[in-house]
Amino acid sequence: MKLQSLGRASAGITSEDFLMVRVEMPKWGQSLDDLPRLALQAPHHRTRQRFLALSMIADGTHNATTWAARYGRQDDTVLLWLHLYNQKGPDALTYRRTGGAPLLRPKTPKPSSRPSPRPSRSTTTCPATAGRRRNSASGSWTTSAAR
Repeated sequence: MKLQSLGRASAGITSEDFLMVRVEMPKWGQSLDDLPRLALQAPHHRTRQRFLALSMIADGTHNATTWAARYGRQDDTVLLWLHLYNQKGPDALTYRRTGGAPLLRPKTPKPSSRPSPRPSRSTTTCPATAGRRRNSASGSWTTSAAR
């Protein structure tokens, strides 16, 4: 059908040119129920957000622009997620750290190349009790010469 009411019929633009981008779930063997499940099971919050966006776009409650406005993202970013999913599948939406500053704390401690020394027992004594022993019966302190 030509869009004559818009005056674009002479340019060859049809109604198919104005269709929204759709989430191509059958292409990847997925259904509408799979996207929310993937969003809930994703380990990283960015991956969860991407699948949530696709889920809401696929079920028709939002389009990329309204979802981006509601959740504080750029339209182009949400459209990029949609195109990545359609072209490369659900694995393309998995968050991967690609660079930037190193993490402040490594995920797992690196093993040491040498063993830690055993804790040593101190041979020094407290100056206040040097040369004195506690009598176990009375609990009083005695000097070592008085034994």
